[in-house]
This record gives sequence, structure tokens and C-alpha cells, in this order.
Amino acid sequence: MPLMEQIPDPLVRFRAAAATREAAGLRRTLRARTPDDDGLVDLASNDYLGLARDERLAEAAVAATRTWGTGSTGSRLVTGSTSLHARLEARLCAFTGAEGALVFSSGYLANLAAVATLGRGALVVSEAGNHASIVDACRLSRSRVVVTPHRDVAAVERALACRDEEHAIVVTDAVFSVDGDLAPLAELYAATVRQGALLVVDEAHAIGVIGPRGQGAVHAAGLAAEPGIVRTITLSKSLGSQGGAVLAAPEVIQTLVDTGRSFIFDTGLAPGSVAAALAAVDILHHQPELPGRVRTMARELAAMARDLGLESGDPAGGVVPVVLGPPEIALRAALICAEHGVRAGCFRPPSVPVGRSCLRLTARANLSSDDLAVTRGALTAVAEMKVTM
Repeated sequence: MPLMEQIPDPLVRFRAAAATREAAGLRRTLRARTPDDDGLVDLASNDYLGLARDERLAEAAVAATRTWGTGSTGSRLVTGSTSLHARLEARLCAFTGAEGALVFSSGYLANLAAVATLGRGALVVSEAGNHASIVDACRLSRSRVVVTPHRDVAAVERALACRDEEHAIVVTDAVFSVDGDLAPLAELYAATVRQGALLVVDEAHAIGVIGPRGQGAVHAAGLAAEPGIVRTITLSKSLGSQGGAVLAAPEVIQTLVDTGRSFIFDTGLAPGSVAAALAAVDILHHQPELPGRVRTMARELAAMARDLGLESGDPAGGVVPVVLGPPEIALRAALICAEHGVRAGCFRPPSVPVGRSCLRLTARANLSSDDLAVTRGALTAVAEMKVTM
């Protein structure tokens, strides 16, 4: 028998798994959008403040690229730290009330560093609705992890009180990335103080949206000056750029610089992205009405969905879920939205629990009345489809 006929096909299991996902409505497809997004109203991106195409950010990025080059040239501990990085870290501290800041090349890596590094050797208590980057960071910590039910402070405190570990951290999203609701941060922090634990809060969907000036959920809860809270943020949502950061006490920042693997071994954020984020923070400072506009648009979208008989929540920030149930219905709904001029996110397991597939609409500060009218038409068509299925 020829040698090749004796060797098992190493790809056969991947083809079989893909076929299974296809049958379950869980196949994912890359779709390349055009500069005008095919003329669709964008309710799928995380560009909450509408800054990703703002000329002020673009000009800042171009100027920094011409000055510093297209890349940072190395890890932050070698050549990848520039004076721009230091300026952004100082600006983020001033804006959010944090004592220290450390910029990463993505929000995902910021979460990996904060949770996996600070949670090493400790009990890690993680909220059930947390983002996948937090789930991965919990695994990488190699510590014991307890997952508590959504927004259940009593369960968090029980897990902390019953631990054998000397140290513990509690980690939660601020605004949950699918449900769109807000974590009970004041209550969680009180529980961590009572139990001698550290609270890590992922502000990815809160920075630029929550609070009167968009300074985030921790700041809005009056906890910005508390040393026992670590915040992670992304620069790629409200701030219209790329990258992430950890905001924390100086002792925490130094620990991440010394031992955070996703900081030490990653190339620093490109200067153009740093400059764009700096410009975005300046815009937020001078246009403090933008976060409130996002929240108003989100409430209008949620009310619109409910008026049409669709299940939606009461959004705390810019995330508006429209729950549809089975994944195939959510997929069909996303296609219907596109046919009616709206790009909507489509979330299916494992991003959401089984039976909770949904459209995820994300509000933007620059949505117009015409955009809302187009959206109403699209959601009307989705409601009609749902009735017939």
C-alpha cells in the first residue's frame, strides 16, 4: 500500500467539526466591508462616539506616524515605549482619576495581564457574563477559579469567605458586552474590602459611555480613588483607535511591568494608534455631551425593539441586545437587517447561552433621525419574520 494511503488525514476532524457547526447554525464568516460600509447604518461596531473616522484622530495618527514611523519597533521594555506612550498614560490617569496607567497593544492583552498576573496563586472569582478575554485570563492564571452567577454579589462574597487561598481577586465586566447591563460595582467593592480581595473591572464598554463625561463606571460609582480596584480599558471602542490599558495603583502597574507576560513579550502599541487615542481623550474632555448622547440613542433603540414585540433590555451604556432564541433565527434576522439597510451584530453560542442568540445593536452618538427610521424598518421586518417562524 502506498505510504500516503496509510497515513490518516490530519484535517478530517476539522472538516467534521465544521460540518457540525454548520448544521447547528454556528458557522462564522469573515465579511470584508467597504469604506462606506455598503451604505448600511452601522449598529454593529463598537465606535460608540463615532470617532473612528474623525478627522482629528486621523490627523493625529498621520502626524505621529510621520514622526515615529509605522510601528513601535519592539516591546515596551526594549524600544517600544515612546514619549507618546508616556503622554497617553498620564492623560488616561488625569481623565479617569487613576493613580497609574500602562498601555498595551490591545484590550485583550490588558485583561490577560491584569487577571492572569494578579490572580496567580490566588482565588479568582469571575462573573458568569464576563468577556472571553477574562475567561482566557482566568485559565492562564493557573489558579482556582469560581464562576458566580450574573450580578450576584452574595455569591461572590460566599466564594471569598470560604476560600483557603490567602489572596483573592474578583473580576467583572463593567458594562456587559452582550446583555448591556451594569455590574453592581459599589456592592462588589464593599464585598472585596470586607474579604481582603482585589477588584478587577473591565471598562471596555464603559469608558467614553458611562458617567457624565464618559470617565467610566468605576469613576461614576465614586470609586476612582480606591486603591483596591484595578481597571482595564480598550482604546478601540469609544476612543476610536487601537490598543488597551490597565489603570491601577503604582504597585500594581510595577508588578505588571515586571511580571506581566502579555506586556513583557508583546510589541508596543504603534505610535499612530497612541496619538489617535490621545486625540480622542481630548475630544471627550471638550465635548462632554457625547457619552450622554450614546446612552440616549441606546434607550431609543431598546424602546423601539420592545414596541415591536421583540425582547430587549434596559441598556446602561451603548449595548442593546435583541434576544431571538435559536441561532438560525438570529442569523436570519441579521440578514433581514442588512437587506433593510442596517448592519447588526449577530451573537450565537458560545458568545451567549444556548437559546439566547440575539442581535446586538450598538448605539452611536452620531446616529441621526434618518438612521433611526431605517432601523425601525429593519426591526419591523425582523418582528414580522419572528412571528411567522
